[in-house]
Amino acid sequence: RKGIGGAKANLSGTDLSGIDFSGMDLYSSNLSGADLSGANLSGADLEYAILSGANLSGALLENANLSHAKLSGANLSGAGLENTTLYKADLSGADLSGANLSGAFLENSKLSHANLSGADLENANLSYAHLSGALLENAKLYQTDLSSADLSDVNLSGANLSGTDLENAILSGANLSG
Repeated sequence: RKGIGGAKANLSGTDLSGIDFSGMDLYSSNLSGADLSGANLSGADLEYAILSGANLSGALLENANLSHAKLSGANLSGAGLENTTLYKADLSGADLSGANLSGAFLENSKLSHANLSGADLENANLSYAHLSGALLENAKLYQTDLSSADLSDVNLSGANLSGTDLENAILSGANLSG
């Protein structure tokens, strides 16, 4: 079923699990509440897409462009987001537990109250990101750029912070225990 979608498509609430959208232009598409579990969105253009409340668990999103996308409350648990661009994306309250975000670009993104427990954020750029109240327990943050990020009330217990850039980061109320 390759070929479903296109720029500004309205696929909200649709079952698209396992579909191959790799490299597809889904710019500004409405996929809110859609089931995209296990879907292949590698290299897809999802800039300004609406994915609020969507199920993207186990989806492949490597090298995709999700700049300015709305992913609040989305389920991205176990998703592959390596080298994905999420510049100024809204991931507030999203479930990214166990997701692979290594090398991802999340500068100025909203991740407040998101669940990133066990997520791999190695070499990711989260500078100026808003992570207040996020759960980063046991997250891999090796060589991660968290400069000027808001980490207030964040749970970083058990997280690997080796080589992490925390310059000018806001850490008030953060749990940094081993």
